Amino acid sequence: MRISGFTTTRPNMPTTRTYEDFMKFLGANPARLGIVSTLYDQYTATHLTEALMNTYTMEKGKKGFQSINSFLIEWDLQVNKIKRVPIIAAPEGTGVNAGDVKFYFPENYYQKYDTFVVERTRQQFIVLNRPQRLRDNCWLVIAKILDNDYDSVVDYAGPSASSMVGLQTRFVTNYHPELHQEGYTKYQSNVEKHRTYIATHRCDIDMSAMYKPLEDVFIQIGKGDKDDPVYKMNSAEKDCLDSFMEARNNALLWGKSNMDETGKPKIYDEDGRPIVSSDGIIAQIERFATKFVFSKMNVAYFEKAMQAMIAKSEKPQGNKYMLLCNTAFYNEWQRVMGAWIGDRHTDGTFLYSKASNGYVDLGATYESYTWGGNTLTVKIDRSLDVEFNMRKFGIILDLTADAATGKPAMAFFTFKGGEFIHNVIVGVGGRSGLASGEVSSPVAGSKLVNWGYGGVAVFNPYRSVILLGEETRDSFWV
Repeated sequence: MRISGFTTTRPNMPTTRTYEDFMKFLGANPARLGIVSTLYDQYTATHLTEALMNTYTMEKGKKGFQSINSFLIEWDLQVNKIKRVPIIAAPEGTGVNAGDVKFYFPENYYQKYDTFVVERTRQQFIVLNRPQRLRDNCWLVIAKILDNDYDSVVDYAGPSASSMVGLQTRFVTNYHPELHQEGYTKYQSNVEKHRTYIATHRCDIDMSAMYKPLEDVFIQIGKGDKDDPVYKMNSAEKDCLDSFMEARNNALLWGKSNMDETGKPKIYDEDGRPIVSSDGIIAQIERFATKFVFSKMNVAYFEKAMQAMIAKSEKPQGNKYMLLCNTAFYNEWQRVMGAWIGDRHTDGTFLYSKASNGYVDLGATYESYTWGGNTLTVKIDRSLDVEFNMRKFGIILDLTADAATGKPAMAFFTFKGGEFIHNVIVGVGGRSGLASGEVSSPVAGSKLVNWGYGGVAVFNPYRSVILLGEETRDSFWV
């Protein structure tokens, strides 16, 4: 779909109605807003949800949505990640001669007969008592070194036991004696409940009866064939639609929720009406994403980021990742990949070509990077330029659909028929400014209203990585 032409009609032809009205096209089938969203390829959040038809509509009384009010969306997430428990205080005891070693953990996780490993030192310990609660976020576990040497001692990560603070541990297995009488279940991956909300967006535009006849803009949608329909969009209507699409896309990308854990909003207007706001894609991901900060970008950072993504993905190969970034990050990406391919002394024709007139065209645009059977595709989102104008910013998303359910990585939620609602308040002069007939207002003018409901859900925000460059003093853009 593309915009193939713009035409301005003469002011003395305001009543000519030979083309189908664009807003009637949308109003007849609001779901077509997903088609229209492809006209706004700078709005990545809109493209990843509606343009790809990843849209869910909620109906009253529909089963499958557990909610305390009609604006709440909840879903269960099977978190496919390895459970790790940090050491929060220095261990006590050396473990020599099969002696006890006291560990302190922030939660009641390791049970009697469990075996865990300290990941940094790769030393294993077996628990021989039930955990003792010292306070809400501190549990004492007494363990012994698991090996066959009585001279073994605790392998510290540094010169003393305090170097163990902050190290990660994970469950390995369990060993039970004869006539054992108890056992415990370890959840290597847990089910979490996530939630988001549906917010309301609205944009109005007023126009006088004198303004209306002056300018009409025609936009042709399609491949440009002769049989393609041409839809008429007045400039005021286009401005109103542009404003609505920008406001909603920014909410889908950057929105922050003001809803508390009970589903009540923090903010009310002066008339006591609740204002519901929802978390966007960035807000949902930032809580759980792996973060890398760099001073100078290189290919190793992308490989490290993809390694983190692969560890969170359902399969080790065949994954499709998208890297959304601002312009500064994208330009740096081009320089890094250009240097990378130059270092390999590649002389492919994609780097240069010589025309018959002797002129040489140089350079290439690098769109993706494949590593270890997984592909990373890079795309600019201009809204990131506004938010991060003094540092390079990129966010990697896993767009691979769920293998079991086919559920997309993220989706747009709305009410049935409520994703886009277009209303017109017609005044004297009608919609054209020169028309006769019934009107709804004595004012010589009309009002256009675009509004709708929308929210976005990132179904597995753990499968994401944020790449953040160091902040510079000056903005990249003036």
